[in-house]
Amino acid sequence: MKGNMGTLDRVLRILVALILGALYLFDVVQGTLGIVLLIIAGILLVTGLIGYCHLYTLLGISTQCKKESA
Repeated sequence: MKGNMGTLDRVLRILVALILGALYLFDVVQGTLGIVLLIIAGILLVTGLIGYCHLYTLLGISTQCKKESA
């Protein structure tokens, strides 16, 4: 599985996941909305850590920089 996410994309996903997790942890969001945001945070965290997004593949998107051969 070849990565399709650039460094900035990965860092932003991880930061958003941590923020969403903190909002749930500190009871800023609760109930069903809190659970939904926690699931989204989990997805963002996993995709940010592995550097691969299935949705990007389906849409033909890649934020990864292409290295030019010299």
